Amino acid sequence: VQLQASGGGLVRPGESLRLSCAASGSTGSFNIVGWYRQTPGKQRELLATITSSGSPNYADSVKGQFTISRDNAKNTVYLQMNSLKSEDTAVYYCNMEIFDSDNDGHDYWGQGTLVTVSS
Repeated sequence: VQLQASGGGLVRPGESLRLSCAASGSTGSFNIVGWYRQTPGKQRELLATITSSGSPNYADSVKGQFTISRDNAKNTVYLQMNSLKSEDTAVYYCNMEIFDSDNDGHDYWGQGTLVTVSS
């Protein structure tokens, strides 16, 4: 399984950005995709997850600001980020945990995509 994260860039405070995480390969019958971000010197922070059936969960820090969604036909998960602030500047990563028939999870990571929020 390969994950390709895209959509990062430079935006001004208050603007929006949508990140995409496209998966290729066998993604199993059940998986959970998460978006994380990381800034230098800090641990990777979990922002949001979404299950195969589309059930989302959010970290309190982004609830109401970010929206996670997925298009299973395209094997793609999105992160819509609104009202961006300078503190949202980070490298954003997507992760897919694929559960096998024994309910064991297998983790896959995409490469990061840089989001810079600056005036």
